[in-house]
Amino acid sequence: HVQLVESGGGSVQAGGSLRLSCTISGNTISSNCMAWFRQAPGKEREGVAAIDSDGDGKTSYAASVKGRFTISKDNAKNTLYLQMNSLKPEDTAVYYCAASPFRPPLYRFLALSEYKYWGQGTQVTVS
Repeated sequence: HVQLVESGGGSVQAGGSLRLSCTISGNTISSNCMAWFRQAPGKEREGVAAIDSDGDGKTSYAASVKGRFTISKDNAKNTLYLQMNSLKPEDTAVYYCAASPFRPPLYRFLALSEYKYWGQGTQVTVS
């Protein structure tokens, strides 16, 4: 039974930083393509950042966060991270961690339908 548990959300002023964490159990992070998605009130869930399973560690970022957010992982801790800097009010959303054992191609890294396992979400509020 695969479980993803996010932590690290909270409230921050514009321009501030937060780091989200996601720990996976029941599977290894190294065998999954991992991603962060977010969903703001009244909007569809969207891909934010993704990182390949073990290999060359390819990453993909949404244009709206490129240069501000960094996705990374610690295989030994089975944990995924999202470092968020220069936060803006429009970054306010519930952030979800997701895992795909299917290893999608790079152009599909941020596609919702590629991900099989999901966390419960953590709220990020930027004011």
